[in-house]
Amino acid sequence: MAKFRRRTCFILSLFILFIFSLMMGLKMLRPNKAAFGDPFGLDLLPEIRQQTHLTKVFDSQKSDKISSETNIKNLKSEEITVKASVASEPHPEELPPLNYYLHVFYYSWYGNPQFDGKYIHWNHPVLSHWDPQITKKYPKGKHNPPDDIGSRFYPELGSYSSRDPSVIETHMKQMYSASIGVLALSWYPPDLNDENGEPTDNLVPTILDKAHKYNLKVTFHIEPYKNRDDKTMYQNVKYIIDKYGNHPAFYRYKTKNGNALPMFYVYDSYITASQKWANLLTSSGSQSIRNSPYDALFIALLVDKKHRYRILRGGFDGIYTYFATNGFTYGSSYENWAKIKYFCDQFDLMFIPSVGPGYIDTSIRPWNSHNTRNRINGKYYETALSAALQAHPSIISITSFNEWHEGTQIESAVPKRTSNIVYLDYRPHKPSLYLELTRKWSEKYRKERAIYALGHQELSTQPVS
Repeated sequence: MAKFRRRTCFILSLFILFIFSLMMGLKMLRPNKAAFGDPFGLDLLPEIRQQTHLTKVFDSQKSDKISSETNIKNLKSEEITVKASVASEPHPEELPPLNYYLHVFYYSWYGNPQFDGKYIHWNHPVLSHWDPQITKKYPKGKHNPPDDIGSRFYPELGSYSSRDPSVIETHMKQMYSASIGVLALSWYPPDLNDENGEPTDNLVPTILDKAHKYNLKVTFHIEPYKNRDDKTMYQNVKYIIDKYGNHPAFYRYKTKNGNALPMFYVYDSYITASQKWANLLTSSGSQSIRNSPYDALFIALLVDKKHRYRILRGGFDGIYTYFATNGFTYGSSYENWAKIKYFCDQFDLMFIPSVGPGYIDTSIRPWNSHNTRNRINGKYYETALSAALQAHPSIISITSFNEWHEGTQIESAVPKRTSNIVYLDYRPHKPSLYLELTRKWSEKYRKERAIYALGHQELSTQPVS
């Protein structure tokens, strides 16, 4: 009996020793930096370690900062979105020089509760059709941010505020990465605004400062504010030049005569009679700005073919086409650009065709689907850019950096879905697709313009500060 007990104790001791040895071995295999509760061995795989970190980041982000889909079906798609966004920022040494003959229309009218006390423009109302019978067929009311915004795409920055300095900085970085040299800022006079927004002139100093940080220049896109005519335009041009003209980011274009002049795009210029414009823009006009400290280059919007001679009589210095919808207007139709350029050359006008990545405004004009222009994964944009280059323009303008309501933005966008909305996105490409395409074509345009500009005895591609 005693012999049996000794044998049992010996076997038990061996078993305890085996268990102790096994536990020590496992402890040595476990990475020292693995946190308590992590699955065993997870941190041995760098790729999975990164995915675990991403999971924690996404679980903690519940604000409307940079986001992906609200209702997540799988984590993998979100990881791809984040990785693509980071990878979309090239190193400065990889970027071609900025092209100051490539302009982009920029909007600073967005707001959110954090910076503005309420949502602005993201809650854009659904607009009525001029035919009441058609209006009846579509929903009414306003969008309800942050998940329901007045756009068919969703920004990578979320429903941001244009007053957020970090947003402005990110926008400038994105333009810089796209080799865009000039942003054309949508502008209303102080204390005035569009019907869905708030005054934004007080944002101009910050935009100029942030633009200068990235060597960008700022010109002004004058909107059709209330009572816009020759007299108020003179006052407002004077205001802009007096207040902002000495800033190093304020854009000036060097003309053939060697003058470095500010430039103003004039949206919906055709709604004002050509005689009113002539009062301001011809040397004999009653409100003439010519040969004064406030002289500048004024660029008129060409919509209809018959507007060409009105623009000429009004004393404008050039033509732009704005709309990113091929075939929508005479001016926005690629097939007409060679003829418009010929007209401009005849009368010594600048021709500035406007290109865009696509067009879709059905979130605010649900009855306007016939004017939608599909992006076709960037092919629509590249076709427009190619057509613009063939016209040998003075400048190319891009519609737009961030006009989200009309779906013309090149700003980074991400996939997003809610219980009743599925937003469009740039997949299978990265959120930065249109910035990258812009960079490619900016370099192509810079090289081609340098060649044909010599033939036309035009000036160098450097900006004048």
